[in-house]
Amino acid sequence: MRKRISTGSPMEKAAGYSRAVVQGNFCFVAGTTGYDYETMEMPDSVEEQTRNALSTIERTLKEAGFSTADIVRVQYFICDAADAGRVFPVVGEFFADIRPAATMLVTGLIRPEMRIEIEATAMRAE
Repeated sequence: MRKRISTGSPMEKAAGYSRAVVQGNFCFVAGTTGYDYETMEMPDSVEEQTRNALSTIERTLKEAGFSTADIVRVQYFICDAADAGRVFPVVGEFFADIRPAATMLVTGLIRPEMRIEIEATAMRAE
């Protein structure tokens, strides 16, 4: 059975996607940017955007019945390669004990204020 999770962001409805989809033992979390979804504000720093994105992912997984310990794969999309050195300490602390497979790509994002987007896949042990 498929379960969809939403943060209530208007972008989810407009673009036709879910924050996450649970299928079987997997939870696929959509690319998550650094917005504070309570205020719909985007901080300036890539570090704070990273923290916000990880917090949204953590809340989403919890709502889906998963935990961050279940994350097996993560992809980071950053706009400026120079930000990698600022992002690594934040994600390194968050994933210190989890150590999922990870990829970081330098790419453009859909809004100029966005500096990072993070996508995660979690798997519950059978």
